[in-house]
Amino acid sequence: MEARRLAILCSHLNPPGPNPTRDPILRVSDCSSSASSGDGKVESSNLQNDCVFCKIIRGESPCLKLYEDDMCLCILDTNPLSHGHSLIIPKLHYPTLEETPPSVVAAMCSKVPLISNAIVKATGSDSFNLLVNNGAAAGQVIFHTHIHIIPRKERDCLWASESLRRHTLKLDKEASQLVSRVRQQLCSLPEEQLVQPS
Repeated sequence: MEARRLAILCSHLNPPGPNPTRDPILRVSDCSSSASSGDGKVESSNLQNDCVFCKIIRGESPCLKLYEDDMCLCILDTNPLSHGHSLIIPKLHYPTLEETPPSVVAAMCSKVPLISNAIVKATGSDSFNLLVNNGAAAGQVIFHTHIHIIPRKERDCLWASESLRRHTLKLDKEASQLVSRVRQQLCSLPEEQLVQPS
């Protein structure tokens, strides 16, 4: 598992191909953010020195940029699961989804229809998966929140789980207890976290 994580991390640091920086499509990100300084660079206090995505955002590492605005950046994944596999990354550093402010998550998610539609059309795909690996046990390798857009084609058999038989939920005591435990967790949150912004 560690070898796989290291390989993925290295693929983000060193995109494949000879002299990738000479590719006319390959560009470094120009950081412009609400938390930027006068020169357009995101303040270093909002970024991590050793984070691959922060290096891309600061313009220190190359990327294949698909989309950029003040809040987020969308790039091609350098170790794709399918042709067109892309990542939406917030411009400020948040290690996990629960540490990412709702406004930032909303900004990232609001771009999904626009970007995914363009990717699906450009790749001739039928559909896509939207994926967030949150935490090491879920497969998160780079601890900077990001959303995967993974284009799909019919019968591509990308996920091993697609061949697994699913089981019907039993409406029993165990399921009821699970619902109660989740509701208790939600009730223990401060009210401002539960109220939708207007």
